[in-house]
Amino acid sequence: MTKQKKLLADSADNPRNPRKSAKSANIAVIGAGYWGKNLVRNFYKLGVLKTVCDIDKKSLLYLKRIYPEINITQNINKVVIDKDIKGVVIAAPAVTHYKLTKKFLLAGKDVFVEKPLALKLEEAKKLVKLAQKKKQILMVGHLLLYHPAVVKLKQIVKNGTLGKIRYIYSNRLNFGKLRTEENILWSFAPHDISVIIELFGKLPNKIYAHGMSWLNKNIADVTLSYFEFNQNQAAHIFVS
Repeated sequence: MTKQKKLLADSADNPRNPRKSAKSANIAVIGAGYWGKNLVRNFYKLGVLKTVCDIDKKSLLYLKRIYPEINITQNINKVVIDKDIKGVVIAAPAVTHYKLTKKFLLAGKDVFVEKPLALKLEEAKKLVKLAQKKKQILMVGHLLLYHPAVVKLKQIVKNGTLGKIRYIYSNRLNFGKLRTEENILWSFAPHDISVIIELFGKLPNKIYAHGMSWLNKNIADVTLSYFEFNQNQAAHIFVS
């Protein structure tokens, strides 16, 4: 059994009675805010959640009331040194993703990190190489790739029902959260990029992007990106 399959088997140990097997509680969630609380809920229901770490004490105490069996901490190092924790889920601000992911990979733990993996290409490459060197799982949370509609669309494209796909465009508009670290391209577009790459089955060979900022200086609120693929295929993504 591969390492990934074993982890999934452990996670599915007893979803109806999540705390029945203490041995299966080997996951920690870092960041329990806007999106992290959803991950906390799901990993708890799977029966694998041991610890939640967040700097906000009020959020931790609130989660402790809902899930009294879990451990809570504001100290990230307690998660690092806990040998019972085999995997870490990172839902902290994007600006912290690189340092946190690196810290846990070096500690010998598998890591699931929400998008984006890092805010710099070189940092992302370093994390991939580190995970390969340590033989640890490193997975980015591109949840749309597992959405039933996207899975079905990929099947339709693959079986040729739509013919040869030449161009894909995507518009993603939302009020959402006002970000101060990452721009709208980092915050919104990774979903669309992941789906487009999945549908074309290849990486683009040319990328152009243009953005404008109004609410926060140098933090783009609107971006238009254009992607060229080989075999005369292309795509654009508009996010705002």
